[in-house]
Amino acid sequence: MAYQAEREEVEHKKFVDYKDIPYLRLFTNPHAKMLSKKRTGLNAAQQRKVAMAIKRARYMGLLPYLAA
Repeated sequence: MAYQAEREEVEHKKFVDYKDIPYLRLFTNPHAKMLSKKRTGLNAAQQRKVAMAIKRARYMGLLPYLAA
């Protein structure tokens, strides 16, 4: 697959924190959209935790909803 290099960069953490912005940016594209689990290489449970952390960070104003 073309995205194998991207998957190797992501380290899997036990706890995903919404305040860890550099880590959450690994799971968004340049347009601030969340990447699919096919691109990130996470399993379903990890993807749900990352998605919830990204949504919380957006709500708190730490991540943008849309890239300008």
